[in-house]
Amino acid sequence: MDNLPILYLSILITVLLGSGVIVLRQVLKTRKTENALGRLQKKLNKEKGTVQENYELGSIYLEKKMYSQAIALFQKAIKAAEQEKEENIAPIYNGLGYAAFAQEQYDLAIRHYKEALKQNPDYIFALNNLGHAYEKKNLVVPALETYEQVLKSEPNNITAKRRAESIRKRLVTS
Repeated sequence: MDNLPILYLSILITVLLGSGVIVLRQVLKTRKTENALGRLQKKLNKEKGTVQENYELGSIYLEKKMYSQAIALFQKAIKAAEQEKEENIAPIYNGLGYAAFAQEQYDLAIRHYKEALKQNPDYIFALNNLGHAYEKKNLVVPALETYEQVLKSEPNNITAKRRAESIRKRLVTS
């Protein structure tokens, strides 16, 4: 009975320390993102920038839900990639697809995801995103086929497993 206040205090301190660590990590992550944002904006306002820099800033804008700015930067990155003969541009098209998807432009998102897959047929992120866009368009059969394609490459892919199971259940009950 005498140890009860000490136990409560210990639990409280543990919870507060855990919360403090979580908050600190989030602050550091936000600070890192904001520093990158400022650095990249300053640089890209002065000069053309590389494929990677345009892609990174576009990704930050995506994170901040600033879709039109992200799209413009991804398009710049694609143009720069074409000029520099850059081969790994699938992530840029995937980013464009994600920006379109977030704005509920599913047909455009599908087109960008397919372009990402044309660039890299094994790009799992684009495959999962394509499946999700098909779902939003209510194209359940292509969505299921896409998720099954992911599962052939990555049998333990949690997103594809979960989404494929959900579609199968819908197909069985309809």
